Formats: sequence, structure tokens, C-alpha cells
Amino acid sequence: MDTEKTIKGKVLSGTVVSNKMKDTVVVLVERYGKHPKYSKFIKRGKKFKAHDVGNTKAIGDKVKIIESRPISKDKHFIVV
Repeated sequence: MDTEKTIKGKVLSGTVVSNKMKDTVVVLVERYGKHPKYSKFIKRGKKFKAHDVGNTKAIGDKVKIIESRPISKDKHFIVV
């Protein structure tokens, strides 16, 4: 029997940039891609709010977040 759960939705990895809210961390997810016109490689980043029960993560920690049902107005991820 397979004991591993299947994960539905996106799995992203990033760095915690804020943990000042209750049970919430802000995670910066960076991607590295080629510019369509100039062919130069550039870094782009986006911040996601993620649910972190008990505020266990500190600023600078590398974390993985998975997509979930909406937890609040702009929180749709859970820290793994």
C-alpha cells in the first residue's frame, strides 16, 4: 500500500520575509526566466501569504507552500 498523499494544486518554494501576523507568514517566491524580447535572464519575485499554525517559521527560512482552499481574503496557501 502507498502511504504517500497526493497533493492537488501548486507546490511552491520560497523564503519567509515576514512573520508579524498571527498564524500567517509572507513567502517570497522567486523565478528565473528569459525576457521575451531581449533574451536576458531576469529574476522575478512574488509574495504569497501562507497559513502557518503557531508561527513556527522565522524570517529567512526556506519553506514549501501548497495551494489550498481560501483561508481568508488573500491567503490561499499552507506552509508544509
